[in-house]
Amino acid sequence: MWDLPGGHVEEDEVPQQALVRELREELGIEVTPLAVPSAHLQGAGFRMDVWLIDDWSGEPVNKDVNEHDALAWVDLAQVRKMPLAHPRLLDLLEAALS
Repeated sequence: MWDLPGGHVEEDEVPQQALVRELREELGIEVTPLAVPSAHLQGAGFRMDVWLIDDWSGEPVNKDVNEHDALAWVDLAQVRKMPLAHPRLLDLLEAALS
């Protein structure tokens, strides 16, 4: 299954801080996110936000091999052929990229 890097917002964080922390922990990169996400998915008891990040420092690597098997750069056509971790993830990515 494929998914986006990310995680949960901690009690003392705002979503942008959680994004910075999660990308540091999972990919080893430093980012400065936009003020608002590019897209979001709201469900019963959860909200998934997607930020488009096109500028970072550091080289993205799979820092948590116990949580993730692989890291890949793919385009939207490739994503459409991949088994995704959440059934609405493709809709979310298409909305973020439109």
